Amino acid sequence: MAATTATTATTASTATTTLWRPTGPKELALVEAADWRAWPPRLPDQPIFYPVLNEDYAIRIARDWNVPASGAGYVTRFEVETAFLARYPVRQAGGRTILELWVPAEELPEFNRHLVGRIEVTHEFRPQR
Repeated sequence: MAATTATTATTASTATTTLWRPTGPKELALVEAADWRAWPPRLPDQPIFYPVLNEDYAIRIARDWNVPASGAGYVTRFEVETAFLARYPVRQAGGRTILELWVPAEELPEFNRHLVGRIEVTHEFRPQR
């Protein structure tokens, strides 16, 4: 499978960047409850929100971490205003394609205000039988 990396698009005069987030069923239910337009607040032991810049990396986390931890894993895709994202340096969390943004939990409400459109589920993973 070819990896997809963050892209920039311009829609109706706003440049956006595509990001992905691997998630489990509990967080996904909260996104759905927010009409697919916002990420839920972080839990006390989650000081950072980590969207990723590479679809393949998101797939690996959803499949290899979220499925064993919570019975299902999902990959989501969403657009964020590019100019807003400039405040978050890209972090390399491992190999050259393991790229993340680190958004402090207290900044997540503002991050959500810069989402463009809805959060979409692009992949779903369940335990192998």
